Amino acid sequence: MTAGASEPRTILHLDMDAFYAAVEQRDRPELRGRPVIVGADPKGGRGRGVVSTASYEARRFGVGSAMPISVAYRLCPAGVYLPVDMEKYAAVSKQVMAILRGVTDLVEPLSIDEAFLDVTASRRALGTGDVIARRLKDEIRATTGLTASVGVATCKLVAKIASDLRKPDGLVVVAPGTEAEFLAPLPVRRLWGVGPKTEEGLATVGVQTIGDLAALAADTVSKRLGTHGQDLLELARGIDDRPVLTEAEAKSLGQEHTYDEDTADTARLRKTLLDLADGVAARLRAADLRCRTVTLKYRDETFHTVTRAETLADPTDSGRRLFDVAWRLMAGVHGRRKVRLLGIYASGLGAERQLDLFAAGSPAVDRLRDRVVERFGDGSLTRASLLPPSPKRRS
Repeated sequence: MTAGASEPRTILHLDMDAFYAAVEQRDRPELRGRPVIVGADPKGGRGRGVVSTASYEARRFGVGSAMPISVAYRLCPAGVYLPVDMEKYAAVSKQVMAILRGVTDLVEPLSIDEAFLDVTASRRALGTGDVIARRLKDEIRATTGLTASVGVATCKLVAKIASDLRKPDGLVVVAPGTEAEFLAPLPVRRLWGVGPKTEEGLATVGVQTIGDLAALAADTVSKRLGTHGQDLLELARGIDDRPVLTEAEAKSLGQEHTYDEDTADTARLRKTLLDLADGVAARLRAADLRCRTVTLKYRDETFHTVTRAETLADPTDSGRRLFDVAWRLMAGVHGRRKVRLLGIYASGLGAERQLDLFAAGSPAVDRLRDRVVERFGDGSLTRASLLPPSPKRRS
């Protein structure tokens, strides 16, 4: 809870369940109950690429997000493998975010399918945190036909961990004052900032669980992890004062893609950037924001990472404009080495202004596309360059 506050905050973390796969199963009833894997084509491109989302049926085979698609196919060869349809998912995400903003203005989207909410000021009118969480879950199900899992706590860390414990369609409430007790038995790797190396280092001093870390003396943690250790120690004890920031308050928003195998394929690099640009633009439009600065993140096969940014004369929420800038920036950094990771970030965020319908890079055209996809779904309107190649006719 926030230090010095007269009463505990009520923070919710809402996470859509197997979002991309769930949308596909909703729209294609014949896929319900079947293992659905959304991501790269396991038979095309030599099985390169990764899993974006796996349905819960696919997860029973060991398939998970960010797994190489070739590994997923070995684990689940009978699964249904579908390409990512970002425009359709963004349209559903917009519906979900509108429902969240119906209970509070303090909504911090973390990605297209999850967000934090601060509902402290909403309790008097709408009820306790668990009442609000149930309302959101019911409204999302009624509006989209999808399920969400929610964690309710006094801080962001605990709410996020709680939302993941009873998926799918879960609701976990951590009462004020019980944060440390709730966290104690969980693996230490669940804490933000604990990666494999930190987990390995903590194991050398007998730390396996979050409770083990919370019990250590501050000087012991500092010697092992430096100043970062003090932050982790507070988190382990359930202390997290970070506020919920709306996208308008956030410094930037963006998306990244890491290739399963490094690539120098120009067509593939271009397609990745176009896909990323469309995804970032859809999030901007969903939040009624435009950006003034576009940043490219580029990592080559040696793990050398560079960022390049360009400030626009006019702010935009157009995927095409984001792509054009990112592609131009990439030309200045891309050499002969293969590429490991690409990312696009939008910053300098602000409320949008309306442009003429057919102005270059007009958000009005993009919004028309958003509405078509939201209404008709199933890739009803997408870029031709993002379509899979047509099968060759036999002579």
